[in-house]
Amino acid sequence: MNSDEVIQKIAALDSLLDAERAALLNGELEKLAGMLEDKEGLILALNGADHRDLEALQQLDTKVKRNQLLLDGALEGIRSVARRMAALRRIRGSLETYDSSGKKCNIEMEAARAVEKRA
Repeated sequence: MNSDEVIQKIAALDSLLDAERAALLNGELEKLAGMLEDKEGLILALNGADHRDLEALQQLDTKVKRNQLLLDGALEGIRSVARRMAALRRIRGSLETYDSSGKKCNIEMEAARAVEKRA
């Protein structure tokens, strides 16, 4: 790969990382899957190239690390929501109380499945 091709790959990856950051900040997580293949291809191409512009590569590295932190935060948010939804489903089907001795009791409740009609 010649010098011009390396510069083009660096510019393309830089632009892609900015778009990835914007998608993460805007919560557009569905866009990330489409970017992954392009990002991997550009990184593989640059790994096999003769690099001379270390400053540009360091800037790309900084952006990759920044985006990884954003992605980790998004994943933790998704996990948190999943845990909360599981807890709400659990709570909806039972009632936890304590008896007079302080022992925890779990009362299972059956959800009403009838539809009430009103005139």
